[in-house]
Amino acid sequence: MFDLIVRNANLPDGSESIDIGIQGGKIIALEHNLQAQAGEEIDATGRLVSPPFVDPHFHMDATLSLGLPRMNVSGTLLEGIALWGELRPIVTKEELVDRALRYCDLAVTQGLLFIRSHVDTSDPRLVTVEAMIEVREKVAPYIDLQLVAFPQDGYYRSPGAIDTLNRALDMGVDIVGGIPHFERTMGEGTASVEALCRIAADRGLPVDMHCDETDDPHSRHIETLAAETIRFGLKGRVAGSHLTSMHSMDNYYVSKLIPLMAEAEINVIPNPLINIMLQGRHDTYPKRRGMTRVRELMDAGLNVSFGHDCVMDPWYSMGSGDMLEVGHMAIHVAQMAGIDDKKRIFEALTVNSARTMGLAGYGLEKGCNADLVILQASDTLEALRLKPSRLAVIRRGKVVARSAPRIDELFLDGRPARIDGGLDYIPRY
Repeated sequence: MFDLIVRNANLPDGSESIDIGIQGGKIIALEHNLQAQAGEEIDATGRLVSPPFVDPHFHMDATLSLGLPRMNVSGTLLEGIALWGELRPIVTKEELVDRALRYCDLAVTQGLLFIRSHVDTSDPRLVTVEAMIEVREKVAPYIDLQLVAFPQDGYYRSPGAIDTLNRALDMGVDIVGGIPHFERTMGEGTASVEALCRIAADRGLPVDMHCDETDDPHSRHIETLAAETIRFGLKGRVAGSHLTSMHSMDNYYVSKLIPLMAEAEINVIPNPLINIMLQGRHDTYPKRRGMTRVRELMDAGLNVSFGHDCVMDPWYSMGSGDMLEVGHMAIHVAQMAGIDDKKRIFEALTVNSARTMGLAGYGLEKGCNADLVILQASDTLEALRLKPSRLAVIRRGKVVARSAPRIDELFLDGRPARIDGGLDYIPRY
């Protein structure tokens, strides 16, 4: 007797008509025609059942603050930072908690149950940290939220940033962050990488650094981050986020850099929506689009995962909490439209991101946590193309969100009356 059986599921690996038996919040069985009963059954009817989406790079302290205290007229990264600098001293803990909880509501409906959020530690009040720690506790039953101590204004550039970052870590923030390309000089950026990796090693914490989020091909802090990762014994525990300068770097230098990153087992987190929006702002034409070298990094064996980064905040006026929208953009910007390419992109939204976050019990195997999303699509390729409804979102064996399928009605003589947006008119590969 199972608590829940999801029947007739298609899995991301291409398996079809699989029944998933769940008991005690765990996946106990995965097989065709499971001969068992359950307290509840859901018929997936040949639709895709995936592990939940994972966002390894987000800014929850800023989300849903669009227009406060004013709009980002230029649409640039620097004006966004300036705007956040105006809002940060006057924002209250209550506002931060309210916005974050509302975003988490949205995330659950999108099947997004794991988020890593950078938390600005530049304000000595640290209300951002207090608020996000409270949010982490409140959403724990349905979202795993990791927090990164992020010195937005620079570890050395901002007075008091060294103290506030250490205080944030003492308060219980999970991960050490940084932003070396925003320091005053290349030398100070390099020094900040060394100092922050030393803190992580001393405290036994992971590192997740905004790194080289610029069009400047000479911004090469990822090289330093990889070297310090090896030096401090942090292999596999370090992420380099953005890495947009790599799209402008000399190919010979990159041929040296990528093997160093692979040796250090760096986790790479591009943010396709934001990178394509904010980069190339000094270019006329040809205009660089700003995403790092996704295909080359994947081919070298690096773990590449994608982040949403921002939703309706000073840097990005759009966003929906839908990681499939992130993957959809990645396919275009990385020019990865082949069948195998799209499968890799889907993995970058799920299993790769789970690896980046070090999630235990994640996946669709016996013994894994019963965290699932049923999508109105037959496979991962169609999920990325359609960005379909999440028919059910399941957390530890319990349904936490449902969406009605999209069914379109037609009133045309001789044509079908209804179109199921997830299954009709799909090419057969």
